[in-house]
Amino acid sequence: MHKPLEGQTALVTGASSGIGFGVAEALAKAGAAVAINYHSHGEPAEKLAAEIEKAGGTAFAVGADVSDEAQLDAMFDAVRERFGTVDIVVANSGLQKDARFVDMTLDDWNTVMSVNLAGQFLTAQRAVREFVRRGPRPVSKALGKIICMSSVHEIIPWAGHVNYSASKGGIQMMMKSLAQEVAPQRIRVNAIAPGAIRTPINRDAWDSKEALDKLLTLVPYGRIGEVDDIGRAVVWLASDESDYVVGATLYVDGGMTLYPGFADNG
Repeated sequence: MHKPLEGQTALVTGASSGIGFGVAEALAKAGAAVAINYHSHGEPAEKLAAEIEKAGGTAFAVGADVSDEAQLDAMFDAVRERFGTVDIVVANSGLQKDARFVDMTLDDWNTVMSVNLAGQFLTAQRAVREFVRRGPRPVSKALGKIICMSSVHEIIPWAGHVNYSASKGGIQMMMKSLAQEVAPQRIRVNAIAPGAIRTPINRDAWDSKEALDKLLTLVPYGRIGEVDDIGRAVVWLASDESDYVVGATLYVDGGMTLYPGFADNG
């Protein structure tokens, strides 16, 4: 079985559930040794690491709050101690604190920004420093790969979620600006913007026929996304198959960003 990431090491933040969990699984199946980051719930990350090891892969769980520089530095130290270095970093950690705009508190705003945007900034910064520190490796054409996890709401407005949408819009321009800056060093920075993906955090949107039917009016392709859809996209972006892809956002959304409300001429 071809394993496009064999010999490489990866770090996935926010990987104890949902999309991050699926991404860590996919990277391991593609041959990468995987560090599975979690914040407050270590058990699922530890269980996933054990399952990967049992299947013949290499993985370990590592706790850190990505908005805390000291914890982030300790996490990168732990990855270096275990794997020697890291080749692929998936900045996936994110959260929501939803409220109507007039009711949203500054704490609601700052909490989301500190994890979703500042957390990705800090994670990507430490990744770039590590890639430059250790230099080229024969396992990849690129010096290193960073994949920022964004959302279709980096371009689709979302009333009631102003902080979340603003954070994802910020990720888009941060990713592109960073990609422009570090591409001459052969560091590839890209993003994935998922649409409606079946995860526990959005269970209310898909766990009944009525809710699912309503959701699917926003998805021209006619099905909800699965975490495997995102995992496969991450593997491709992390592999040499996408070596000429730099500063791009890959929308994995079943066509949600096609604005299906305009399909009948508006």
